[in-house]
Amino acid sequence: MDLKELTTFQTIVQEGNFSKAALKLHYAQSTITNQVQRLEKELGIQLFNRGWDAELTAAGQLFADEVDKLIGHWQYVAEQAKALQQEEIGTVSLGAIESLAKQILPASFQRFQVHKPRVSCHFVVGNTDALSRAVLQGELDFAICGEPADSTSFRFEPLFHEKIAFVAASGHPLASRNELDFSELLGYPLLIGGSTCLYYLRLSKQLARYDEAPMLHTVSQISAIPAFIQQTDTVGAVLTSTELSPNLVTLDVKLQDASIPIGLLQSRKEVYTATTKQQMIQSIKEELSLVKIT
Repeated sequence: MDLKELTTFQTIVQEGNFSKAALKLHYAQSTITNQVQRLEKELGIQLFNRGWDAELTAAGQLFADEVDKLIGHWQYVAEQAKALQQEEIGTVSLGAIESLAKQILPASFQRFQVHKPRVSCHFVVGNTDALSRAVLQGELDFAICGEPADSTSFRFEPLFHEKIAFVAASGHPLASRNELDFSELLGYPLLIGGSTCLYYLRLSKQLARYDEAPMLHTVSQISAIPAFIQQTDTVGAVLTSTELSPNLVTLDVKLQDASIPIGLLQSRKEVYTATTKQQMIQSIKEELSLVKIT
């Protein structure tokens, strides 16, 4: 049994028949047939019922359910061997939300370099929506972000929690108030992140409970919100980790379910994680254990 035989079998299952698989793999159909016959002989089972369509036998279906893992393990082992031979020269690509870009990633990068000095790092800072799409498309190895609304294609491991906070200029009428009810904010314009920001859905559900909606303004980056509200009566919705200037204050607002989990996001397609990626993940976790996100 070799990788070509496994890949051929996988492609036949995906394409539905031998001829389409041959076309996709750029093989003669006789080559495809021979590879399947060799695989069946090595396994001692019949994988397909003979015919135009590639109809799996019961044993073939069982093997098909596991072939992706077999190929993934084969590639993983080959990758590890190649990494050792090349002294682990390569690239790890990861994404993170804004709050981590300053507080966690620099120190994590330093930790990582101690263990993997010859591995290049590619960092992408963005919101959960953009990062999750990049992970799904294979542009990023993993991301540290929120959990996507549709998480069926991902593995998500919570690492810590962010919280929604409301801020305003120090001279704002609500700045000196204690224990504000969320409804008291509705009389003022609200500046929030765009529809792909971490807390957008959470706030939308909260606003839906009231008959009248406030004047809403949006900005694509949460970190830019404080600059917009300094000279106005606007209330900004940010995360507790957002950096604030001295003339801004955090309002004491009661908000149900203000906590947002932040964690490690990976594609379910990736069965095995290379040692370089494991080391970067470990470096980030170690730094998170030492630094309190504020």
